[in-house]
Amino acid sequence: MKIKGIILAGGTGSRMVPLTKVTNKHLLPVYDEPMIYKVIKTLTSSGINDITIVLGGESVGDFIRLLGDGSEFNANFNYVYQQKAGGIAEALYLTKKIVEGHKLAVILGDNIFEKSFKNEVTQFENDEKYDCYLFLKQVEDPQRFGVAQLNEDESIKSIEEKPQNPKSNYAVTGLYFYNEKIFEVIERVIKEIGYSDRGELEITDVNNYYINLGKIKAIKVPGFWSDAGKFETLLKSSNFIRSQNNKKE
Repeated sequence: MKIKGIILAGGTGSRMVPLTKVTNKHLLPVYDEPMIYKVIKTLTSSGINDITIVLGGESVGDFIRLLGDGSEFNANFNYVYQQKAGGIAEALYLTKKIVEGHKLAVILGDNIFEKSFKNEVTQFENDEKYDCYLFLKQVEDPQRFGVAQLNEDESIKSIEEKPQNPKSNYAVTGLYFYNEKIFEVIERVIKEIGYSDRGELEITDVNNYYINLGKIKAIKVPGFWSDAGKFETLLKSSNFIRSQNNKKE
């Protein structure tokens, strides 16, 4: 069964005002292209061409004018609107009517990856052992992320969301593979855990649910990875893309 892609590109980008005062964070340039182009190409280069994009705020028309139906990317786009910020898991749940019954590759709209994930997509399409793949990367500032604590066999023991005292420096990147049961899991998290103190349905709670089932696989991301959700990391991502383009010339 072919995996469907989900790009989560809502949010206000409040950390990047005034750049985001009149536009959405995911429309900002990462060197030579709008940020969301890089994210789309991570999916399409991995063999995923059926993509649903979750949008929010006042820039929906700008996204649709820019991206259209997806044919420019040899892809098919659907759009979903998120009324207000309620967390990654809530945004994902909004896509249920479109993608239910399929395995999913979910990516945050500000995550910039060097490599594609074609092999991992093929593996997950045929995987009957694991219900979820999480992609980890060692970082210098794990306090900003969901942090994975690993067992001796490199499996994930637990995930903490933005811990003050991280148990490792392995950040959970903004790429998640889920099997067809993901919406059942989100519904259980809503019922059993609910929204966090910051008013969000936390993807970390969803991922920990999979850990407790023993159905999660950790994959360490090769090459460059960064979120581009603050000034410093937007510049870091742009400089990386520029260096890669210079190598090709």
